Amino acid sequence: MKVFKLALVLTMLICSSTLVAKESKPMSVKEKKERFRSLIAPAVDNVYKELDVQFKDISKNLNNPKYSKKIESLKTTYKVKTDEELLMALKPHPRSIAVAQAAMESAWATSRFFTKATNIFGVWSFNKNEPRIAAGETRGSKTIWLKKYASIEDSVRDYYKNLGRSHAFKEFRKLKMRTDDPYKLVKKLDRYSELGAQYGQELTSMIKFNKFYLYDK
Repeated sequence: MKVFKLALVLTMLICSSTLVAKESKPMSVKEKKERFRSLIAPAVDNVYKELDVQFKDISKNLNNPKYSKKIESLKTTYKVKTDEELLMALKPHPRSIAVAQAAMESAWATSRFFTKATNIFGVWSFNKNEPRIAAGETRGSKTIWLKKYASIEDSVRDYYKNLGRSHAFKEFRKLKMRTDDPYKLVKKLDRYSELGAQYGQELTSMIKFNKFYLYDK
């Protein structure tokens, strides 16, 4: 009986060691990308569809008295005054851009911002009363804070809202009313990153190499 118990304990230890080894083994690039796609692409697609329905609904009812309160509320949310500005804010940009930015900003969903705060796009926090985490770096003596989200979809929604109302992306919003071409649009995202114009170039390469354009079909 003692021999049997000893053998059982040894078997459990070996199995446990094997599991730990598997868990600690770093993911290959292929595995990392597959995991990223399974996590992020569905969330982006869901939020895109949700925003597209809203955009089309508001577009058709700008002069409908029943929508006046809703429209005014949206104008407040997106910090705009005219109907034209509101539509520019509400229209969702191509999924391929969102997925490419998510990949770049979260290092394929492996960054600390993502694992600790479900923050896919590196969105900063300036409100001490909202859920957030401290970044691993500072600007001078100031701590950089990043928003913490309850879900991936919440992170995607906030990202679309930020691009829909930030003054830095006004030209981006104007252009997306004329085209859905991701390669033209990313050129207007130079202010999203300290990389400037190079950021758009890297997004273009990311979309093409990983065939993210297929998400726009």
